Amino acid sequence: MISKGLKGLMLSAYDAGSHKYWCKGIEEGLHEIDWTVLNLPARYFSWRIRGNPISFISQYSEELVQQYDFLMVTSMVDLATLKGLIPTLAGIPSIVYFHENQFEYPKSERQKSALEAQMVNLYSAMAADSVIFNSEFNQKTFFAGCDQLMNKLPDFTLKDLSSRIARKSSVIPVPIADHLFERSHCKSLQNAPVKILWNHRWEYDKGPDRLLLFLTELKNRHVSFEINIVGEQFRSVPPEFDQIQAIFSKQIRYFGYITNVDGYYKLLSQCDIVLSTAIHEFQGIAVMEAVAAGCIPLVPNRLSYQEYIDSAYSYEGDMDNPEEEAVSAVDALLNIIEQEEKDLSTSCMLQQYRWCELIGRYRSTIDQVLKH
Repeated sequence: MISKGLKGLMLSAYDAGSHKYWCKGIEEGLHEIDWTVLNLPARYFSWRIRGNPISFISQYSEELVQQYDFLMVTSMVDLATLKGLIPTLAGIPSIVYFHENQFEYPKSERQKSALEAQMVNLYSAMAADSVIFNSEFNQKTFFAGCDQLMNKLPDFTLKDLSSRIARKSSVIPVPIADHLFERSHCKSLQNAPVKILWNHRWEYDKGPDRLLLFLTELKNRHVSFEINIVGEQFRSVPPEFDQIQAIFSKQIRYFGYITNVDGYYKLLSQCDIVLSTAIHEFQGIAVMEAVAAGCIPLVPNRLSYQEYIDSAYSYEGDMDNPEEEAVSAVDALLNIIEQEEKDLSTSCMLQQYRWCELIGRYRSTIDQVLKH
């Protein structure tokens, strides 16, 4: 068991979305630990992942050299470099948590710095005493990317590097807030319009082009629907969102980022369907939260969704033909709507992802690294 008063240092180098949510949850869930949490803003991705040791030292030089019992960092943190630059951090047990890995991003994103970002991930995993992934999909693609890179580099590589890291790795998802499950209730989709939720980052890897095609297909088939499009936005927003707002203004109920957390959770409980059109997803917390709150999932049969979404609630993905994928997604939606005789309460499929179920596994991991 973790002794009370243990001093832990938590670092997040790109404090957005699930990273921020996870840090706060760990701090609150493991309240017996005396945490110091240091983070950097979620902007300038290439600089953050390559330059975060300089930025941490610039902003938190005094905090970094204090005495801690262990160190826990997100995968954006260049753990190996920080340990090399700060001797007090080099000698304490460390855990790195992978919300994502830089091997599996779609090819057109972050391409200029792909190799450097991948090497940060690899060195951090090598330097850590324990490596945690948020999904089996994340873990599997990380090891596959590691093997491919080792085989691609010219000489003096470690062919068994992924095996070395695997021996100290585990999968513990980012948990879902317990209170969300209390909002869940059975859905009846027979009363039009069907209320659809799309709650993802407004970036291209979440498939805004596929969302546009899906909504167009719904309209062409005269399906009565409302759409709520909410999520975190950054400096560059894909143009499809402007098109969606112009074309589907009559169907849009909410469009934008909801700053009030309670208001956001209330919206989740009011919607019928949570839709994903993502081409890249390492866990899918937005979908999981909505399902916990009572939404019925409608997701492509790819990525991490296959780990926790029953095939009855997925549609046939087609990365090469988005138009066909949209048709498949609408077919799946109409099939779900027709299942009036079935119990469409789906939150039970995610009970094992609650904070109360998973926090003990984080506690055990910290306990194990402290004993080594």
